[in-house]
Amino acid sequence: MGGVVVRAEPAGDFDYDAFAIDYASIRRPEPRFLAAIEAALGDARTLINVGAGAGSYEPDRLVVAPVEPSASMRAQRPVDRALAIDAAAEDLPFPDQSFDAALASFTVHQWRDLDRGLAELRRVARGPIVVLTFDPDELQRFWLTDYAPEVTAAESRRMPAMSTLVEGLGPSTTIEALAIPARCTDGIVEAYFGRPEAFLDERVRRAQSSWGFVEEQAQADAVERLRSALDDGSWDERHGHLRTAAEYDGSLRLVVSTER
Repeated sequence: MGGVVVRAEPAGDFDYDAFAIDYASIRRPEPRFLAAIEAALGDARTLINVGAGAGSYEPDRLVVAPVEPSASMRAQRPVDRALAIDAAAEDLPFPDQSFDAALASFTVHQWRDLDRGLAELRRVARGPIVVLTFDPDELQRFWLTDYAPEVTAAESRRMPAMSTLVEGLGPSTTIEALAIPARCTDGIVEAYFGRPEAFLDERVRRAQSSWGFVEEQAQADAVERLRSALDDGSWDERHGHLRTAAEYDGSLRLVVSTER
């Protein structure tokens, strides 16, 4: 990987160094999600971003310390972002209360030891902890389940329950449902609620780690089922109203803890 040191084993449940994921064009930050994160961070001035990836949701106004164990993700960070530290959520290389706040966006479901990772966030942050994640109980009602049940099932299994996050972060934790806009720029699964043709694009599927937990034949079968439903009009008969919907109330959740 061009001189970049790659871990012998991935730090999380998905090997981002073995699978090429095009975050630069498919997983671009959604402004509405970023605004919600910034509001939750309040007057924080310093931030640790754990599972930072390519830096999508790092507010420009903050001094950010990104932590990212995947070499390929660190390599995709824009040149105007801080260099990410190679470390895992469960063992953050910082003293206690080093930062005003902590952020973990689209990452807690990948951690090998969720309780330890959440405890580390609380240890290094003086103030709010903000987690952007999905509610597994809601994810499987998305229409993709009709065509790719293995994908939504795999994703739901990975996601921690909201009650688990509250237990790990403390009783002051709040959970806010975030609506997904029609032209969502971050290519999460539900971003394409009204753009089903997007799932026929392999680049889109590869940018969603959930497909990586499904056998290739099952993936191919799912794509063919969706293609057929689009061709014969049955998708539009069942879900066509979503093509003109301004937003979708799905499984996306903003979890915020202010307890110390």
